[in-house]
Amino acid sequence: MNYFAHADPWLDDPECDPSWLAGLAVPDWLSVVARRTKCRTKHVEPVLDDADPRVAALARGVAQHHADDAWFHEQPAFVELSLAFSRAIVEHCHEQTDLRASFLGHILVELLLDAVLIQRAPERLDRYYDLMGSLDGEWVATRIEALSGRSVGRLAEFVGKFSEMRFLADYAEDRLLVFRLNQVMSRVGLRHLPASFPDLLPAFRKQVAGRSEELMDDSNSARTLFHRHRT
Repeated sequence: MNYFAHADPWLDDPECDPSWLAGLAVPDWLSVVARRTKCRTKHVEPVLDDADPRVAALARGVAQHHADDAWFHEQPAFVELSLAFSRAIVEHCHEQTDLRASFLGHILVELLLDAVLIQRAPERLDRYYDLMGSLDGEWVATRIEALSGRSVGRLAEFVGKFSEMRFLADYAEDRLLVFRLNQVMSRVGLRHLPASFPDLLPAFRKQVAGRSEELMDDSNSARTLFHRHRT
């Protein structure tokens, strides 16, 4: 799952805690600003019921992120779509190995799912960014650094910029999505995408939209495992 799919189920709660949303985002934020630092469930378990409700909400968000991903990556719709996308990328881009194609197939399902959810209800993205914009980046960074036991790099700065950049909205447009994908390619040491890559995206979008209900069907999942209202 990507940022918005993690957060979307909780945005209807009028008392949705920004610290909870921050926890849901922390593992992905770290992949941008401090790739060697991981904040896993085991790191936050000691403070899931912390006396400070903000600390507890942040910790539970991190734990929920990992529960979400473990569930999501086992769903048939995710497995089948990511494999189909990878195969199409290998053929289209004449890949010599499937390394880049497999990585792209994985993340494209997640990014395009965010795009589908956002396009259905754009006002929910506004609410998400409004809540995230209220966060104290220094506080988040200090807490996550203490919990993970590792440097979190520019996390404090990135938390502040996250709501300003609003890059999740870019996923709806093929050109901007490819720009964001190339940023990821640079970050992980893979070559940029060919100019013809956007030709693949309309079909990919249609397939994700067609299976979005399966991808978000959490009726039998653990997606409420760590969430508590009125933290």
